[in-house]
Amino acid sequence: MLLCSLRELIDEDVKFRSSIDKYIRQTADEITNAEEVVRVQLRHQDQSFFHEYVQSEGGIQSLIDSSPETKTDSQVRISENVELLHRKLKELKSDERKRLAKFIITQCYLVVVATTHEASAYRIFSVLNDRGLDLTATDILKAEIIGGLSDLSDSEKDAYSEKWEHIEQGLGRSRFNALFTHIRMIYGKSKQRRTLQEEFKQQVLNKHSGKEFINKTLDGYDVVYKRVLGLSEDQQRSGKFQEFLEFLRLLDNSDWVPPAMAFFFRNSDASNLLELDRFTKDLERLAFGLFIRRENINQRINRYADVLRDIKKGNHVFRDDGPLQLKADERADIRQRLDGEIYMLPRVPRPLLLRLDRLLAEAGAIYNHPIISVEHVLPQNPQDGSQWLTWFPDAEERSYWTHRLANLVLLSSRKNTRASNYEFNRKKTEYFQKGGVQTFALTSQVVSQDEWTPAVLEARQKQLLSKLEEEWRLV
Repeated sequence: MLLCSLRELIDEDVKFRSSIDKYIRQTADEITNAEEVVRVQLRHQDQSFFHEYVQSEGGIQSLIDSSPETKTDSQVRISENVELLHRKLKELKSDERKRLAKFIITQCYLVVVATTHEASAYRIFSVLNDRGLDLTATDILKAEIIGGLSDLSDSEKDAYSEKWEHIEQGLGRSRFNALFTHIRMIYGKSKQRRTLQEEFKQQVLNKHSGKEFINKTLDGYDVVYKRVLGLSEDQQRSGKFQEFLEFLRLLDNSDWVPPAMAFFFRNSDASNLLELDRFTKDLERLAFGLFIRRENINQRINRYADVLRDIKKGNHVFRDDGPLQLKADERADIRQRLDGEIYMLPRVPRPLLLRLDRLLAEAGAIYNHPIISVEHVLPQNPQDGSQWLTWFPDAEERSYWTHRLANLVLLSSRKNTRASNYEFNRKKTEYFQKGGVQTFALTSQVVSQDEWTPAVLEARQKQLLSKLEEEWRLV
């Protein structure tokens, strides 16, 4: 990429450009019958992009001018790096660019480091690659799994490698790695205590051949993972489960994903969507319950591990006393927390209010606002002489209501500290209604009020709690 960028920018010296070009591609030769070929080949899904926009003359300028669609993570990185190199090199003088090109070609070398053991190869790579992109667990597992297909020809191995890369490309590097983490949890049903590749080999790969893992396990879980994340293009199964999955994705953790994947995987051919709807409804209820109670990661993993064990047993998952259901003491604790200072629970207010807003909207409103914030109606620090202090003269009563559910609304904008202290009528018109914010059902209810008194808050609190208690079967 650096040489291609230099070639593009040294346009005043044709001979020098031609000299650089020799190190980028081998030209065709009629005497030796040598074909034109580029000296660096990427994997097939990126090579055509790399050749068109980097290796071909004029390609880099075309990349900068047209911003073509990038289909893989690698193509995004290629674009970013080439544009950066081009910009930095353009700042140099012409003779400086020539000296740099000479230095690269005559003074820089590629060194190949080989080892006969996988463990030592990984250690060497980790030491040498102190500034590059780290190998992920899936990179290491891929080398071992594809390399272990010793009974296959090279072309057959290439086909499995392409299938693996196609799945990785469809998810992206980060989600692909997460997929393996979730598959390990489904098999291991416990918190990961060693490296992912170690536990994956022991808990997953020991149960499958390499071909079986790629064809059935990886391919199958890729399908359900995309459905769980809302990435699936397959809309033929439309049910309530999609809505409950959308609610689950509001949470600040993904620990609920493995049980969702496991249930969908085991019921992928089920014609009765009611089972999928029933499971995701119960899973969403459980996940939000754990979320509101602020259960830690160990508590969540242990609970979901129990759910996974019941899924493996089949129809046991829906039993009344099973881990998928909230126990009586858990339901009571959730009710108490919902009726308390919900704003003070870390990371809880926004997802909870979005979930509640969907209940109030009834028609299943979907919001795509880039910014959604939580605002207090009664200000946290009302100014002296304001209407707020007339409605709430008692400091203790004012403090009681400030952070409770009834006093919170959603805005499709960032918080405005100055506007937070506006008088009620001004706050409704200049803060809550600007930019279509009133589209939130929670906020629309407030806008329709003429006053904001303790009596209004008390009635609103009962209404909102009743909605959540009914939806999550808390009573």
